[in-house]
Amino acid sequence: MNEIKILWVDDEIDMLKPHILFLEKKNYKVTTANNGQDAIDLFREENFDIVFLDENMPGLSGLDTLSEIKEIKSSVPVIMITKSEEEYIMEEAIGSKIADYLIKPVNPNQILLSLKKNLDNSRLVSEKTTLDYQKEFRKIAMDLAMVNSWEDWVDMYKRLVFWEMELENIEDHSMVEILESQKQEANSQFGKFIEKNYENWFDPKADKPVLSHNLFRELVVPEILKKQPILFVVIDNLRYDQWKAFEGVVNNYYKLEKESAYYSILPTATQYARNAIFSGLTPLEMEKKLPQYWKNDIDDGGKNMYEAEFLTEQLKRLGLKIKQEYYKITNFKDGKKLVENFKGLKSNDLTTVVYNFVDMLSHAKTEMDVVKELASNDKAYRSLTLSWFRNSPLLEIIQQAQLAGFKLIITTDHGTINVKNPSKVIGDRNTSLNLRYKTGRSLTYEEKDVYHVKDPKSIQLPAINMSSSFIFAKNDLFLAYVNNFNHYVSYYRNTYQHGGISLEEMIIPFLVFNPK
Repeated sequence: MNEIKILWVDDEIDMLKPHILFLEKKNYKVTTANNGQDAIDLFREENFDIVFLDENMPGLSGLDTLSEIKEIKSSVPVIMITKSEEEYIMEEAIGSKIADYLIKPVNPNQILLSLKKNLDNSRLVSEKTTLDYQKEFRKIAMDLAMVNSWEDWVDMYKRLVFWEMELENIEDHSMVEILESQKQEANSQFGKFIEKNYENWFDPKADKPVLSHNLFRELVVPEILKKQPILFVVIDNLRYDQWKAFEGVVNNYYKLEKESAYYSILPTATQYARNAIFSGLTPLEMEKKLPQYWKNDIDDGGKNMYEAEFLTEQLKRLGLKIKQEYYKITNFKDGKKLVENFKGLKSNDLTTVVYNFVDMLSHAKTEMDVVKELASNDKAYRSLTLSWFRNSPLLEIIQQAQLAGFKLIITTDHGTINVKNPSKVIGDRNTSLNLRYKTGRSLTYEEKDVYHVKDPKSIQLPAINMSSSFIFAKNDLFLAYVNNFNHYVSYYRNTYQHGGISLEEMIIPFLVFNPK
């Protein structure tokens, strides 16, 4: 370990000699000062790793010295030591971004613990996390062989996400690679599970999860009936791990009441899954009952133009006579406009907001080199999502909703997966263009790579023509045409896509909050 240099500032520094000797025996180098001004001069001249600072000193006070030190080099942690337990001093010190706060008299082990917490924290956490995951790895590997229900898969996916986020900042990158291989194995098994069970989920008597078309009726309506105004936010393309990345920000304003998961229908694409949420119907039912609002893959025009109309029709069908408004936010300007007008929504029973940023981010990664750099992997993708959320009008909307006493519901229509491996496919010119699923006639494909549905009606999907079928890519595969294959592969490899079968795309967070 490199020598750790400590600056200890106290007007009674001579009385702390035993503490200093204790630290020096532990190979720490301690420089002392008995007043604030000398401490500031020393701090300017030398590079210290950490500062112990007495709060109550004659002349320049501890808080004033702290302020000067932070101006010189704000990254150096400062531990405040004081006799006083007065709350205002604690609050001012904490507001000045101290690293720790100790009350006199302190003993050597308290000092040592604070040093380790602030200087060795990263190494100690990394070692402990690595050890814990090594133990969990064996358990996950055994449990993967036993997973046999949709509930088990929800639990498994949450465990994998938990460890993915725990491991993302550790120094041992080999552990991250091991977890990545476990995720791939899990997705391989999950694809087989969906292929075996998905069609049965459309049997009314089946043991099945909440699916996109049942979401509103089964999970949102019970909250509406509680007679509290609701802000219902659907963030397009939001994965469970991305939600976990900004959960802490939402928790500043709202208290989580319920966290559950539902499954996106196939294809895990906006025109199918989100329309199903708002209509309360499967795609096949939408085509039959509301043909004026439904468009198939090969039809011209936007595929999600009628979500507000779908929602209105569903509310009528459910017999809910409530005051509600729907907003779709696709850019910063629209978001700010809703923030400015939010006070006018207080009398609504239900305010629905569809927010499209994460979807735009995933598409931008395909198209723009700068976003490819910023979101090069799942860790960076989560970080970019967090940065967006912290600075977005959506956070301001949520803050306004909290002040107005709204209940908050956050969910999404489907997730997305970083695709890495191509799978060759051939289709005619009317075959759909999505990289994670295809629908059309005479599809040629690698059987092991896809879930093939010969009769779309068996999974409640409309058929474009009599001989149309669907194929859905599994794991992290993307469907690449044989023509111009190499160009296609280099362009789309390591981009975020949706429409197929993976834990990331299908297992969706549904969250209910009450205002703090």
